[in-house]
Amino acid sequence: MTKKTKLLLGGGVIVIALAYLINSGIREASVYYITPSELKAKGGTVPDRSLRLGGMVVPGSLQWEPQTLKLTFRLTDGKEEVAVEHTGSPPDLFKEGAGAVVEGRCVGDGPFQSSMIMAKHSEEYSPPEKGAHPAEHIHQTLVKPQLTP
Repeated sequence: MTKKTKLLLGGGVIVIALAYLINSGIREASVYYITPSELKAKGGTVPDRSLRLGGMVVPGSLQWEPQTLKLTFRLTDGKEEVAVEHTGSPPDLFKEGAGAVVEGRCVGDGPFQSSMIMAKHSEEYSPPEKGAHPAEHIHQTLVKPQLTP
């Protein structure tokens, strides 16, 4: 084998190794967003894949155990519901009836195992009224208005 052939062969091996490392790194770091309906369509599980599951927290489904920091709730997209289990403190804006995105994994037939909760906040902006306290105005924009009959 000539020196030029050895050099080309060695360069080819390095390029293939780099391509493999880049591909496996991107695949491992990627997190897919999915809705409860899409998760149910896949049979309720997506093994060995980190997912972000988004939807609204179903009212009445939120259960918090402060001693164990276990939080269970259900997420819905209006069509399907998925049970979610999380260990740790939830974010301040996390509540029933509000939007949330959870990151985690599907484990068997059990609930979705969340490692992180991201609570959605109000996307509506209105400036504070003249003379209003800014902190109270911000709080009012985050609270859902109560409809009176």
